[in-house]
Amino acid sequence: MNILVQPPWYILPVIVLAQFAGTSLWFASNAVMPELSVAFGLGEGAVSDLTSAVQFGFIGGTLVFAVLNLADRFSPSILFLLSALLGATFNALVVWFPLGFTGLLVYRFLTGFFLAGIYPVGMKIASDWFAGQLGKALGLLVGALVLGTALPHLIRSLGAQLDWSLVILAVSGLATFGGLLLYLCIPDGPHRKKGTQFNPGALISVFKEKDFRAATMGYFGHMWELYAFWTFVPILLAHYMESNTTIAFDISFWSFLIIASGFLGCTIGGYVSIKRGSAKVAFFLLSISLVCCLLSVFIYTLPPLLFFIFLLIWGISVVGDSPQFSTLTARTAPKEWVGSALTISTCIGFSITIFSIQILKQTQLNGQVDWALLWLVPGPILGLWATFPLLKKERKS
Repeated sequence: MNILVQPPWYILPVIVLAQFAGTSLWFASNAVMPELSVAFGLGEGAVSDLTSAVQFGFIGGTLVFAVLNLADRFSPSILFLLSALLGATFNALVVWFPLGFTGLLVYRFLTGFFLAGIYPVGMKIASDWFAGQLGKALGLLVGALVLGTALPHLIRSLGAQLDWSLVILAVSGLATFGGLLLYLCIPDGPHRKKGTQFNPGALISVFKEKDFRAATMGYFGHMWELYAFWTFVPILLAHYMESNTTIAFDISFWSFLIIASGFLGCTIGGYVSIKRGSAKVAFFLLSISLVCCLLSVFIYTLPPLLFFIFLLIWGISVVGDSPQFSTLTARTAPKEWVGSALTISTCIGFSITIFSIQILKQTQLNGQVDWALLWLVPGPILGLWATFPLLKKERKS
């Protein structure tokens, strides 16, 4: 007989805070890219290459963690701690043991590899404590990822005179704190049980399920846009200043605000989805994001107030649909292959981000920044087309 256990009040806040701290490793190098470029003699497109290295690492890490079934074989809290410590270490090695651009790529790859033990494992820990209530917590957890991703830009802004190495080390210190906090405060949850192991055969089988296929295709369209947009934010801000020479602002601070605004989309969207449904919220936010993509070619002529309002709206919508796509994917996956199905969709989704990031990089190098963001349009279009059947089904239910 299963007994519902009411989690202590501090469980969710600690998971959210630890997730926020750990995922700050994601864009650590992006926040200090001008200084890294000088220190290591990097080219103009280095920010895209370093971001792609993290994505490759995360993809590899996700597969390894799933194939070895680490989060079910070992305590998730210990796994989270070890991943946070190792991720923080490889991030800090950029400062402690620099090896040029090749070394940067290796360090960022390994940082991404151990992020696979932070972001997904944090979700696993939440599910162990909030079975049946995960949808309510998901918006906050993805919101924590958003804030963690944006944080290095804020550290760079507040410490404008700080040496870049101190910014990198501060992020590593924060990730270490997050790992220790979760390990010390969060024991294994009452709903923890052995899950389905990774099943390579599910790669074909799960996509035979119509609703799962629709949910994952929507997620893939969302991912085409998300990380490319986040990577490009500092670049488009710098281009706006270059196009409007009388205007000056703190690029790092505004990069933080624009990326971090996604926290509002994730949390508010999560609460709205309880009454309106995940498909409706995802479809609405993805529609806004598509409009932003289409209008992006005009933003460099806008006055500053409208320019920043536009980007904040985009920042809210570009990731606000993410928790809802995760919910739809988990809900429509075949029950006997949930672990394999989610692993497959996550790996494909993050693989897609590498292509869109590199396309934007090449467009930037060709001197075509003004219309570079139009390359993101296919993502929301695919996502809306794929999600529409789920939206109709949700309306009928």
